[in-house]
Amino acid sequence: MVLTRSMKSWLLLGLAIVAEVIATSALKSSEGFTRLLPSIVVVIGYSVAFYFLALAIKVIPVGIAYAVWAGLGIVLISLIGWLLLGQKLDFPAVVGMLLIVAGVLVINLLSNTGAH
Repeated sequence: MVLTRSMKSWLLLGLAIVAEVIATSALKSSEGFTRLLPSIVVVIGYSVAFYFLALAIKVIPVGIAYAVWAGLGIVLISLIGWLLLGQKLDFPAVVGMLLIVAGVLVINLLSNTGAH
């Protein structure tokens, strides 16, 4: 299977989101940048994330890319907080995250904004 330029851009955006989620997850462990290893993970993670985001927005409109980045980042970080850090998610939080996912799906599946 040959990846098109658009498909590569979406893959880069996915990598940017994963790097951002890793960096944000390590941010709590860095304890305000007082712990070296988690602080290094944060700096490298955000650097990688912004690098891949910059590459992705060469093709994907910046508004669409950022909506997907932010929406999926919120949901993934919330799930990590719930699963790994024991943070509570109440019903309104879950509904809100479902609405975020629905918004990302509407943008990607129904909107012509990102079409080239």
